[in-house]
Amino acid sequence: MTQAPEISDYIVVGAGSAGCVIANRLSADPGARVTLLEAGNRDSSPWIHVPVGYFRTMHNPAFDWCYETQPDAGLGGRSLHWPRGKVLGGSSSLNGLLYVRGQREDYDHWAQMGNRGWSWSEVGPIFEGLETFQRPDTAEGRGQQGELQVSDPALRREICERWITAAEANGYSYNPDYNGPVQEGVGHFQLTVNRGRRCSAAVAFLKPVRDRANLSVVTNAQVLRVVITNGRATGVEIRRPDGVTQILTARREVILSAGAIGSPQILMLSGVGDAAALAGHGITVQHHSPEVGRNLQDHLQARLVFKCREATLNDEVRSLVNKARIGLEYALFRTGPMTMAASLVFGFLKTRPDLATPDIQFHIQPWSADSPGEGVHPFSAFTQSVCQLRPESRGTITLASADPAEAPLIQPNYLATQTDRDTLVAGIEIARQIARTEPLASAISEAFRPTEDVQGYDEVLAWARQNSTTIYHPTGTCRMGPDEGAVVDPRLRVNGVHGLRVADCSIMPEIVSGNTNAPAMMIGAKLAQMVIEDHRADALPNVA
Repeated sequence: MTQAPEISDYIVVGAGSAGCVIANRLSADPGARVTLLEAGNRDSSPWIHVPVGYFRTMHNPAFDWCYETQPDAGLGGRSLHWPRGKVLGGSSSLNGLLYVRGQREDYDHWAQMGNRGWSWSEVGPIFEGLETFQRPDTAEGRGQQGELQVSDPALRREICERWITAAEANGYSYNPDYNGPVQEGVGHFQLTVNRGRRCSAAVAFLKPVRDRANLSVVTNAQVLRVVITNGRATGVEIRRPDGVTQILTARREVILSAGAIGSPQILMLSGVGDAAALAGHGITVQHHSPEVGRNLQDHLQARLVFKCREATLNDEVRSLVNKARIGLEYALFRTGPMTMAASLVFGFLKTRPDLATPDIQFHIQPWSADSPGEGVHPFSAFTQSVCQLRPESRGTITLASADPAEAPLIQPNYLATQTDRDTLVAGIEIARQIARTEPLASAISEAFRPTEDVQGYDEVLAWARQNSTTIYHPTGTCRMGPDEGAVVDPRLRVNGVHGLRVADCSIMPEIVSGNTNAPAMMIGAKLAQMVIEDHRADALPNVA
């Protein structure tokens, strides 16, 4: 690993979607010494950069924290795998490559909750500044000068095109840009892919600035705790690969960007959390903040599988000859199935006509498997995944012990409210209705999961409890808010501790209506703006 400097101006913990942006923006000032700490390795594996490489990197401890949830009553007592990136780029190095900003109303709602500076009119330009959208007819509000490359999928599959047409026949309109003014509709996902290769946060924001003399990117450095002295964060304690611990000093600020699981865990290990719970683990309390680790939200997906009369990707990858052909096509031209994102086609739909905005999201995949990350089924099939966009259920992240090497306890509490249960069941029924509509219906030979004999609210809900899984969007565990009970204020400063901020999906007061990679990058850029503004304000001379 790069040797960690003992003293920096800013220490950023976690080189994920937000952390890479923060390190890029803060180190643009040559007078600011920035250290970016990552617990995982460098992103040197070729599987990280091949779009379909998520089949190799997810659930692989070389790249993934490989978290497991606690048994969840809402899922019939099941535990789930929760992959989170442990590598430069974080989860942006192993996610499904889907670029989704969320609904503009999400951010306006944050502002209405008292979070000044977070309305769409204020964060929209940040999204625009981060991206280069590779489309010749780019609409207003889409960026052309940013580091993150966003493209339309080059891959198309007939079964997915049939789904779009069937959805349109059910009254859902085609939307060429769900990241534009209106999210609602069906169409093709936009991807963080550039010329057939993954454009992770590390590729977009670290690689171009890796030679900056004032930026140190340190891998294989797990942060054990934030060092807090007299109510101020003065640095962090890390464990190096050789097992030796080391204290690193931050002259200005420490910024946690370790994600919705890592950031609350580090705060609690540092003595910021529920005082009684911390004392129970023998941790010295620095600040009583009982909401640390609470407010956990995630998108739960129900994955419906339909057997097909026509070939799908399941058939394309079945033989060694086909696999060799696919690999050769990618090696020579950067095209073909190896450029495939986790899903090709989207649907942002409403379960009720009285809703102002969509409340469910569809991911349509020209393949099927028992669970994401496993081998495909030995028959022709495709998948309709449906998830509720704004779940009401709230879970928790708590410490298992005071040992930083022990994973925290993750309790999602899925389907804990009637609204969540009703919405997921309604989404499943919409998926079934689309499957019964031409030109999709004639391509389907059999409903495989769930089968057609699963009928009625109670049976569908029971099936969903036993088969639904995460779609990898944990958020909310270091809630932002204007109230004293919030973990961070709207400038992302940790309440009760000076010189410490959090910037990742954990700060979301409510989860966004879509995938979380793009919002995490926006949060990182927003944080960097605020840090720079606050530092300049502090540097101004006092005027009598």
